[in-house]
Amino acid sequence: MGENMEFYIDSDGVRLHAKLDRADGVEKGPLCILIHGFTGDMEEDHLIAAQKTMKEAGVSVLRVEMYGHGGSGGEFRDHTLYKWITNALSVVKYAKSLDFVTDLYLCGHSQGGLLTMLVGGMCSDDFRAIIPMSPAWMIPELCRKGELLGVTFDPKHIPDSIELEGIELSGDYIRTAQTIHPEDEITRYEGPVFIIHGEEDETVPFIYAQKALKLYRNAKLFTIHGDDHCFTRHLDDMAGAVREIFGTELKHIIRESGR
Repeated sequence: MGENMEFYIDSDGVRLHAKLDRADGVEKGPLCILIHGFTGDMEEDHLIAAQKTMKEAGVSVLRVEMYGHGGSGGEFRDHTLYKWITNALSVVKYAKSLDFVTDLYLCGHSQGGLLTMLVGGMCSDDFRAIIPMSPAWMIPELCRKGELLGVTFDPKHIPDSIELEGIELSGDYIRTAQTIHPEDEITRYEGPVFIIHGEEDETVPFIYAQKALKLYRNAKLFTIHGDDHCFTRHLDDMAGAVREIFGTELKHIIRESGR
């Protein structure tokens, strides 16, 4: 039977809430790191659906909540993409230390999808493939223009904080995001990329998935027709895309590589 563990991973003194779900009957095998989005946590329906589908495909899953989210340390107001990158690097280091892991994958939703793109490029040798879901890789671009989730601000004179749908966010989030250029890490990553995106995503327009598809060297787009940002309309179709990725696409790639 699979093993389920709940614990914390240290990231420069910040405790990151984590859950490891081992695939049933697999002594040694692949592991996928799974990360939530901007205001999310590891228990959201779309993440649970992805986790269950991966596990059914024989892939163990490590879900981790980033700084200021879920059961992890820090306040949401103070989180930044820099802090999330540091967190993700700590998680990758932890995952690589697990003796049962044969291949490592990275999957994230929305801001976690952006994080997947960034860390994928930074640690390209560590991942068999990356799976950005509804990746919000336009965040840095919008912050440079002075916009975030429909809220506008002066990009050259950033306020100490901004209100986003009743949630306070430090101006440092914007300051740091403005310095990030996801295209750099997209260019650096040469491995397989599987993008999953809802065709009617109201938060991250589908065009960004199409743009990413063209920028990556080895990418495939799984379009979830008629669906939104969190796949609330066709969750089964999103899970089906994950099933196809791990059940067909990656097995073919591994077979072709001889590993």
